[in-house]
Amino acid sequence: MESLRTARDRFRAWFDRVALESPARLTLGGFALAILIFAGLLSLPAATADGERAPFMDALFVATSAVCVTGLSTVDMGTFWSPWGLAIVGVAVKVGGLGIMTLASLAGLAISRRIGLTQRLLAADESRASGLGDLGSLLRTVVVVSTTVELTIAAVLIPRFLTLDYGWHKSVGYSLFYGVSSFNNAGFSPDPVGLYPYSGDLWMLVPIGLGVLIGALGYPVYLNLLRERRPSKWTLHTKLTLVTIAVLSFLSAGLLALFEWSNPLTLGSASTAQTIGNVFFQSINQRSGGFASFDIGLAREQTWLLEDVLMFIGGGSGGTAGGIRVTTLAVLVLAAWAEARGRRDMEAFGKRVGTEVLRVAVAITLASAGVVLLGTAIFMWQTDIPLDRSLYEVVSAFATCGLSTGITGSIDDDAKMTLIVMMYVGRVGSLTLASALMLNRHRRVIRYPSERPIIG
Repeated sequence: MESLRTARDRFRAWFDRVALESPARLTLGGFALAILIFAGLLSLPAATADGERAPFMDALFVATSAVCVTGLSTVDMGTFWSPWGLAIVGVAVKVGGLGIMTLASLAGLAISRRIGLTQRLLAADESRASGLGDLGSLLRTVVVVSTTVELTIAAVLIPRFLTLDYGWHKSVGYSLFYGVSSFNNAGFSPDPVGLYPYSGDLWMLVPIGLGVLIGALGYPVYLNLLRERRPSKWTLHTKLTLVTIAVLSFLSAGLLALFEWSNPLTLGSASTAQTIGNVFFQSINQRSGGFASFDIGLAREQTWLLEDVLMFIGGGSGGTAGGIRVTTLAVLVLAAWAEARGRRDMEAFGKRVGTEVLRVAVAITLASAGVVLLGTAIFMWQTDIPLDRSLYEVVSAFATCGLSTGITGSIDDDAKMTLIVMMYVGRVGSLTLASALMLNRHRRVIRYPSERPIIG
């Protein structure tokens, strides 16, 4: 008993050291281990509907997509997997979503411990944190908020599935799956027909859309909103996240309506009310959710381009959404606005944004764009698929969104591996890079003289 307690204490000490000193290492190793475990479970005969072992590449692809909460799949989710297989996918999504937010909180705590006392106190005042190391509260918030939202969505959807004669077991199972999949921005559907038959069903679209939206906000926003009810007391991060997501949602809804309103293959054949509902549902899912109420493969190319941009942007930091994050976009816009007005500082909501934040935003954006371009080039070389569809698929994988033009199931194993790498890099890469950049702070005594090159 004493030896067991000693081993447990040693493991806890090792975990604390790795988590707080090197969150990037924990992120890379933790997600890779989870992917391999769930790939092994999905390779079992009991996981498939026909009782045969799934090809390991397909099991690995779906496991990566689930743990990285992406939503892309090389097989039909509703017909290929058995109920046990769908349950494994649902657990993988839940583990991946909790892991993302937990590791993000660990990274934030590691960063706060590396900065100086003055900056730490300022950060604590800004976030209204109850202490300098508030990890326990963060983790409780992550678990409570995620589970509450998922169960609420399931409770709303169960009566709807019962009215469709799905039966109690199937109604409860599908509702729980949709609850987990929507909050974690995974975009998986357990129904073979997906959400296409429910394109005009607000009872289905509203709770799923709200789940995606809440999941995309990120745990720092949850924590701040739960602790502070007055908008004037919200942190700058919360304000930038909420405002940017609202602007992007309405802008994308307007552009989607402009592009697809007259397209008879997507929204053109629906009633005005159904079209408006689909437009707003899709505007939420275009950045991170991955659900689709119409066939994306039949949409116009300008819609694909719009969604490429939105998926690349993604959702809020510390949440289940992917992409470069909306606050990264907000900082870049603030920098451009300050330069256009001839201001020295970037300012928003009565706060000044430091130049070090801008450097991190630029680095993340350039690195992400480089990865997407390289991945697209490799994917096109492997498949001979045109640029528009290849770029869409790669951006969707990297941004862990899950939308597809319908080509995922037809690609060979080499191209599947490319998308697997893109999903993994897209999920752990942004958090790892941001943590590394924020933790890598060196003060130099000697600085070179300043000189400004000509820009533009």
